[in-house]
Amino acid sequence: MKSTFSGWRYLWRSEDIRRKLLITFIILVIYRLAANVPAPGVDHDILAAFRNSSSGQGGFLGFLDLLSGGTVSNFSLLSMGVYPYITAQIILQLLIPIIPSLQRRIQEDPREGRRWQEKWTYYLAVPMAALSAIGQINIFNSLSIQAVQQPILPFGLLNPETALASWSVLIAMTAGTMFAIWLGELISEYGIRGQGLSLVIFAGIVAQMPSNLASLLSDEATRWVMLVFTIVIIVLTVLAIVYVQQGRRNVPVMYPGRRVGNRMSMPVKGTLPLMVNLSGMIPLIFASAILQFPTIIASYFLNSENQGVANFFSGISNFFGATGTSNWGYWTLYFFMVVIFTFFYTTVLFDQQNYGDNLKKVGATVPGVLTGAPTQKYLSAVQSRITLVGAVFLGVVAIMPFLLGLLLSAIGLSSASTQTGIFLISSSGLLIVVGVVRDTFQNIDAELKLHGYQDSLLVR
Repeated sequence: MKSTFSGWRYLWRSEDIRRKLLITFIILVIYRLAANVPAPGVDHDILAAFRNSSSGQGGFLGFLDLLSGGTVSNFSLLSMGVYPYITAQIILQLLIPIIPSLQRRIQEDPREGRRWQEKWTYYLAVPMAALSAIGQINIFNSLSIQAVQQPILPFGLLNPETALASWSVLIAMTAGTMFAIWLGELISEYGIRGQGLSLVIFAGIVAQMPSNLASLLSDEATRWVMLVFTIVIIVLTVLAIVYVQQGRRNVPVMYPGRRVGNRMSMPVKGTLPLMVNLSGMIPLIFASAILQFPTIIASYFLNSENQGVANFFSGISNFFGATGTSNWGYWTLYFFMVVIFTFFYTTVLFDQQNYGDNLKKVGATVPGVLTGAPTQKYLSAVQSRITLVGAVFLGVVAIMPFLLGLLLSAIGLSSASTQTGIFLISSSGLLIVVGVVRDTFQNIDAELKLHGYQDSLLVR
């Protein structure tokens, strides 16, 4: 009987694969060490007092800290991780179908178009990192002033008294993000190919597991019940994620026969697999970014001298910053935004692939459908129907902490420690972890086959 990864017993024998694995591990260790380097100018006594306050636990700060491996709450140089780069990628992907000149550039020469897109993604990541740093500092200072009456970091780019320190921390945090991106590119080039940025994000998410496990086990009365409950929830969630992520709708396609000498072969039957979840984690990032935006805007007005304005924006900040089980409106909005963005981003990606014209160029047809634009329209309709399942699934994953919080409250197990550690990592983070692990396994398996360690040669 063949084993799916039976070649993995020879994983350490291949010098090339062993070298790539060691390089990947060393770079990830460097990333985690750099993630603990604090930003310059931060008052760590005030930061510690803020983190111990009610405003510094959970809520919006916990949401910012969700996928960073603790770098946000520690105000690290790498607290923004590689997310400005991902945001830049998303912006360019959205601009390409909107701007005709960009769309023509990509379609006329896909290889050159990809190079152009990668170059401008790096250019755009720098201002995105700087803007994210300014927003993060303002949010921290506003919440810290509310909690402990002192800012974590005196910040004012145009104020002569704080300009030097403010520009220093802004440049340092932007450089930290670009350093993290560079480490990810090194992994893709010298380590596990194509997995650099994904593994950097993966390392940040997994780094939270020990502290969350300790929080889960801190309540002696419920620790074992909660541990079993957590394991069951994680296993079921992972199974559901893998099942949906692997889901495909195979559309039948007829490919034309080949001419061999004077004879023409018969047409070949094939399939075009359409993914249930084509957009991956991007809709959750979209929705999260949109829901963060009102809180960032409100942070500029919380200390307004006009009490009415301050109260108004304080209400906005409380609504979008409170992520507890009592905030039904926030979680309902989050769910529908994830669903809407899933459809939106899937449509953008699917239109860029242009299956109708590509199938027409090779002479392939979908039975019963005219080639070209009718084929694209038919496939778009099929993709929209199966995307509904993926969109609802992503929405449920996004609000899983809220649903589990309601369940724990109903059975009397809800507490601060159980809410923090229930997933060991967030449900959204779990979706990323499963996807990265699956892609990494497939990548390593492909490398093993490339080096001759094929399953067909290794029969147990």
